[in-house]
Amino acid sequence: MSKILITGAAGFIGSQLAYRLWNDGEQVVLVDNFSYGSEDNLIFEKKDFREEIYHKDIRDTEFMEDLFAKEKFDYVYHIAGITPLPDCQNMPVDAVDVNVRATVIILDLVRRYGVKKMFFASTSAVYENNKDFPSVESHVESPSLLYPSTKYTAEQFCKAYSEAYGFPVVCFRFANVYGPHIDCLRTQPPVMGYIIREFSRGKSPVLHSTGEQERDFVFVDDLIELAVRVQQATGYDVVNVSTGTTISINKITGIIAEEMGCSDIPIEYAETSHYWHNYPELYAEPYPINNELMEHEVLKYTCLSNEHAKEVYGWTPATDIREGIKKTIDFSLKVLAERDNK
Repeated sequence: MSKILITGAAGFIGSQLAYRLWNDGEQVVLVDNFSYGSEDNLIFEKKDFREEIYHKDIRDTEFMEDLFAKEKFDYVYHIAGITPLPDCQNMPVDAVDVNVRATVIILDLVRRYGVKKMFFASTSAVYENNKDFPSVESHVESPSLLYPSTKYTAEQFCKAYSEAYGFPVVCFRFANVYGPHIDCLRTQPPVMGYIIREFSRGKSPVLHSTGEQERDFVFVDDLIELAVRVQQATGYDVVNVSTGTTISINKITGIIAEEMGCSDIPIEYAETSHYWHNYPELYAEPYPINNELMEHEVLKYTCLSNEHAKEVYGWTPATDIREGIKKTIDFSLKVLAERDNK
């Protein structure tokens, strides 16, 4: 049995990783400051983590030092971070502090306390300016937005620590992750969570541009399977977590509408410049956010090669998109019903 730290453990991915590892017989230690995480994510069929998780900020260096000294971790999965793109644009200092500085704090603790391996949650958003597809791990055009910039910078620190001190670090570049526990309540939810929420309330989802833009979506259970498999990694590695295929936002919306019986609810479309309209301060003078940048973010094509994950770790995504959407809807409707009843 290994002892494993998971940061961001009350979030969408971290909570389900914790449950999988616990179910596999591992000892998991969970940390989250609940700025984005939720106690609802910690309740599973066989396990309730709510009384066990440390409600702490990973930037609390005294707490983290004591935790590493006491627990003697074998592995660390560093999932915590500020992930909503508009939040990072709106809170740049916090974004750098959490996504970069806190990663360095953990890397140094891993070094000093002899942790066997560390796994870092990065993002496919680092490929936002790439023009060759499918995107491969070895080529990244410098990103423009703050979120992918912080994650790419943190990757460089992971690489520097791994190469300087000789402990393995694996950086996951997640495609668009979906599945049960997806956040459908925050100001700007992931697209599937947003569409499910709007349909559940009888509202028309508002898609930007034509809705024909294509994304690479990966189901959370498939991601978790790869996250477990990479424990065999040696040295520094970067791994795309993706299906290597794409589907349009319109098709995603159509499947959700069919599964929820909402095909009669019309879809609305908005200008790309209004994509982050819930964050009006980003459009304020004297330097409003660049409309061309917003258009690029809305219209960008996302497709990641998963050949590296297949060849090195023997991993292949197994979940059909409609099957995954059904599971996402079922769980999300329970969460929304519970929230509406509070």
